[in-house]
Amino acid sequence: MSPNRWKFGVATALALLPASIAAAQDAGGPDTLAALCRGGQSDASICLSATLPTTTSQAVPSWMSPDVGAAWAAGYKGRGSTITVVDDFSSTTRFYGNLGVGVQYQRHGQWTREEASMIAPLANIRSKDFTTSSSVWLAPGLNVLNLSYGMYATAGYSVNQIGWSPEEASIISYASRGSAVVSKAAGNDSVAVGGVTGGQQDYLDLALIGKASAIFVGALDGNGTTSNPTKLAWYSNTAGSNPLVQSHFLVVGVAGNKTGLYGTSFAAPVITGYAAILGSKFTRATPTQITNQLLNTARTDTLINYSPSVYGKGEASLSRALAPMAIR
Repeated sequence: MSPNRWKFGVATALALLPASIAAAQDAGGPDTLAALCRGGQSDASICLSATLPTTTSQAVPSWMSPDVGAAWAAGYKGRGSTITVVDDFSSTTRFYGNLGVGVQYQRHGQWTREEASMIAPLANIRSKDFTTSSSVWLAPGLNVLNLSYGMYATAGYSVNQIGWSPEEASIISYASRGSAVVSKAAGNDSVAVGGVTGGQQDYLDLALIGKASAIFVGALDGNGTTSNPTKLAWYSNTAGSNPLVQSHFLVVGVAGNKTGLYGTSFAAPVITGYAAILGSKFTRATPTQITNQLLNTARTDTLINYSPSVYGKGEASLSRALAPMAIR
């Protein structure tokens, strides 16, 4: 391998599902929308349900865990935390979905931003287009960065060979120093985080492995309970055999059957919102303390055939994470 540092071209949004097995549902009903598929890197495409659910507005949308409603009732809605969504806010690619406020047609970043803001409605929300390459700036108080994208290139390079832009370099530095919680979508290739698919790897995943305040987020078919446990979504990447990944890997429900939105892109904003909510209770906690609290309070009894190599630490539990009076 050449010792020259390789520079990335275009970031790739992780709403993308493998084209070989993704399929739109049959159309039906008066609210039918044409299935929308868009090609992308790593042999991927977005394929959304042709029939999107009609959801009426409610205090806690049905795609969220009931834990969110309990947190709101206790007064924890993300106040004092800043969420920065690094994503696509400028491309012409848009797609349909419904987060419980009616069908919308939005860019990838608009979806992930809306999802995180709905979970932590009092958090300060910032948007940063991932094509601008400039550094991500932090605000006073707790910062949470949402990364529902990957940086793909031919497999075989080391992270040290990558000529990171100021954007990704700042993100990696924050995760390494524990300056911000970094919620990273695990990917939709049904491989372990950092694995090879189609001859490519997500080097942003590789760069975040072992970093103090980074969390990889996988997707479940839905929110699990002890009486009705759930399983990993068919497309979601897993924690794999690396203990450094397993110890920083969480899973959450992605109710695509209710929202029309599938992919670990829509798992990461859940953890982003949870971190902001924790910040509104534990106001003096560091990003690393918030990260560890989410990781160490995850559940395994709501998952079918729990294994650390699949689910990492388990399903994130906001209620358990909020339970103590203080964290350390």
